[in-house]
Amino acid sequence: MRRLCQRCILYLCPFNLTMSKPSIPKGTRDFGPKEMARRQWIFNAIRTTFERYGFEPIETPAFENLSTLTGKYGDEGDQLIFKILNNGDFLEKADKEALAAGDSKKTSFSISKKALRYDLTVPFARFVVMNQHTLAFPFKRYQIQNVWRGDRPGKGRYQEFYQCDADIIGSDSLVNEVDLVRIFDEALTKLGIRGFEIVINNRKVLAGIAEIAGVEDKLTDLTVAIDKLDKIGREKVEDELRQRGFTSAQISSLDPLFGLPSSNSSAIDMLRKHLGKSEIGLKGVEELEVVVNYVADLGLDNGVLKIDPTLARGLNYYTGAIFEVKVPQASVGSICGGGRYDDLTGIFGLPGISGVGISFGADRIYDVLEEFNLFPEAAGKTTELLFVNFGEMEERFCMKQASILRAAGMRVEVYPEAAKMKKQMKYADDKGIPFVALVGSDEMAKNQITIKRMLDGEQKSLDVNDIRAFIG
Repeated sequence: MRRLCQRCILYLCPFNLTMSKPSIPKGTRDFGPKEMARRQWIFNAIRTTFERYGFEPIETPAFENLSTLTGKYGDEGDQLIFKILNNGDFLEKADKEALAAGDSKKTSFSISKKALRYDLTVPFARFVVMNQHTLAFPFKRYQIQNVWRGDRPGKGRYQEFYQCDADIIGSDSLVNEVDLVRIFDEALTKLGIRGFEIVINNRKVLAGIAEIAGVEDKLTDLTVAIDKLDKIGREKVEDELRQRGFTSAQISSLDPLFGLPSSNSSAIDMLRKHLGKSEIGLKGVEELEVVVNYVADLGLDNGVLKIDPTLARGLNYYTGAIFEVKVPQASVGSICGGGRYDDLTGIFGLPGISGVGISFGADRIYDVLEEFNLFPEAAGKTTELLFVNFGEMEERFCMKQASILRAAGMRVEVYPEAAKMKKQMKYADDKGIPFVALVGSDEMAKNQITIKRMLDGEQKSLDVNDIRAFIG
């Protein structure tokens, strides 16, 4: 009996015939050439802005030790970390008592020692501690990589997404906060976004609010609840505070926060009055005032800086300024965020090092640009010129001319075979290639190339060195 090859076995296997269609997990996406060209355009705009302010690139591994990540994002954040099962028989070393008791949290630590990174900030702090003797402080780094969160997928909310981070560590100067606000403004302006709001608060202000309300021991509960204000509204925030054990009097003491004046100077005056008996609260107001005044002196191109004392950002490591960037009328939430962390490296053995950083949510920025049709035509383009292939002699000539044009910085293709003209032109149309090059015996004899504009059919015979100027 003839033996079947491996490919035939796979093809004939009944399991293979009934296999469901391929799919990807919810909260993840594939990106085709057009999407990738647009994404690279976004990354480049953000990257060049970072570099103009003196930031240098680094990269960290996709996964970290689980102990590195846990305890840094609050209870809710920790629950969203993707854990990686230990290699081999992971149940062999599992905590049998925890397993029998159904204690999933305790069990997870005995069967998982690694996890996908939740953000780029905690891995950055770990990086700084491990490389402290080779870095020049203050150290300014940027990082553009993907992160993973086990969040419920939805519009603008993904389980795998990219962050574009910039951090300054080793300096507590508020000049850094001012620079980061300017980076928000410059990068988003370069991307064509207008009228966005750069919302700012300070964790010291939140600590002062908790002190005035007499709930210092419930600061985390307070910040987790009020951070949802723009998503669920005041009434549901107050309901959640009650569920967390807040009294009616304590909730009433938060009233001034929900009706703050739109003017930053008036908002600062009201906060200073409300927090008059809180030293830490007044310190936060002072820091807000410095940043707001510096930014007012420098001006912003398209963003609006706005104080919002209910902005909390539910990450436990923030200690000073906190930021979010929102686009009014957009269907996604905030597109950028960040804040100051005074001792994040302390948890890794390097105390007393202050840092501040921001993050651009590239995926949400993409959604906003698409929603408002803000992508420029050039952002999705790849090949600029296609050489039509008429045969072996023409092909060799075209290959040489294409090499010259590529060396000049153009994106050029030579069709790989002498197919029918209709097929080659359809290929150019399908890819959105704006120009094709037609080279026959006459062109080769004159050492010229006939360029055809696909949009209107206009043709012109040119020397290879003149093509760049014609295409533009």
